Amino acid sequence: MAEKISDETPNPETINDESPNPLAPSNDEESITAHSKDQNRKKQMTCLLYIILFAVFQTGIILLFVLIFMRMTNPKFRVRSGSFIDTFNVGTEASPSFDLRMNTQFMVKNTNFGRFKYKDGTVTFAYKGIPVGNAMIEKGRVGARSTKKVDVVVKLRSNGLSLNTRDNELGSDISSGVLPLTSSVKLKGKIHLMEVIKMKKYAQMNCSMEIDINSRTLGNIICK
Repeated sequence: MAEKISDETPNPETINDESPNPLAPSNDEESITAHSKDQNRKKQMTCLLYIILFAVFQTGIILLFVLIFMRMTNPKFRVRSGSFIDTFNVGTEASPSFDLRMNTQFMVKNTNFGRFKYKDGTVTFAYKGIPVGNAMIEKGRVGARSTKKVDVVVKLRSNGLSLNTRDNELGSDISSGVLPLTSSVKLKGKIHLMEVIKMKKYAQMNCSMEIDINSRTLGNIICK
């Protein structure tokens, strides 16, 4: 007996419900894709922020170095004080002369942000523009924004003065009880910044002072 074939046609809606389209993305896949894009966007923004911050930092460092470099000044070298020790021989108005031994304290002041290294130098002491003594300053260094004191013994003698200067000017000064002196020097050196920047600078001194013969003291020190 032949099998009966059904004439019923399948319902399309029933077929769609039972067999979903495998190519259509599910809600979970869309959520994962959106989250991944958001994470990438945040990473890009973070990288961009770091780049901007690094550029600002570098610019600030460069500006700081430029300002420090441009504001470098010459250190100062000064006569700070002086005292007379074992030798203090001063003549008279009629027979003017002097032979002195002075313990002199100098000062090197560095206001820069880098240390100052200077070479050997010679301080010249003069009476009426004529040298009467020298002080040898050995090479050294001064820290950043600091002051260094240097003690040197100086011999001051009038034997290099001309007879005219002795008789006319030195005799008058001895009579007044005050010997005027000047001192000068130029210490050459360099300012060192982090061993990267080295700039030539010098410490120059031009000072005037007076020796009080009666009290045997050095005073009225004026430096430029």
